[in-house]
Amino acid sequence: MAGTDRTWAGTTLSDRRATRRRQLLEAGLELLGTSGPSAVSVRAVCRQAKLTERYFYENFTGRDEFVVAVYEHVAALAHQVLVDAVELAGPEIRDRAEAAVSVFVTLILDDPRKGRVLLLSPLADPALLRLGAQRLPMFAELVREQLSGRVDEQDRAMTATALVGGLANVFIAYLNGTLDVSRDHLTAHCVRLVLGADALHS
Repeated sequence: MAGTDRTWAGTTLSDRRATRRRQLLEAGLELLGTSGPSAVSVRAVCRQAKLTERYFYENFTGRDEFVVAVYEHVAALAHQVLVDAVELAGPEIRDRAEAAVSVFVTLILDDPRKGRVLLLSPLADPALLRLGAQRLPMFAELVREQLSGRVDEQDRAMTATALVGGLANVFIAYLNGTLDVSRDHLTAHCVRLVLGADALHS
């Protein structure tokens, strides 16, 4: 019957397509997060994923759409781990700040590829340049929600935007090697930045 999701070797067509898409995204994370945007081509991705170009074009129209998908995947992951960390931390601003910074540091340092895709690639790839700026408000909104509500919304929004931009630049410097500090020092400093920003609203 037309439209039936047929099973082969215990998996459906939809499952196999989803698996291939994950393979391609993982290949993109490896190439983009290790060697940078110049290393990402359709041929290189297919070679890394051990798939033919047919399967690449089953999922993506071309290289730029693929690079955007890799970035969006990492950005969504980063946003979710931050949301989860804050929700589990409780009501105290210090606990929330420490949880959020620690989980983000873990994300980008335990797998530096993710940090490079999220923070460095938008600086070097035209397909991601605008997208990186477009995603900044998503993270700023998350920060804004954690700041004390004793001042008006515009001030909270400006503080959150400035804080996210400042933290991003600290992490960029760390990832590209221009900031040589220990992981604990990095984490503690970023927590102080968050708490200092919140103190502006006390």
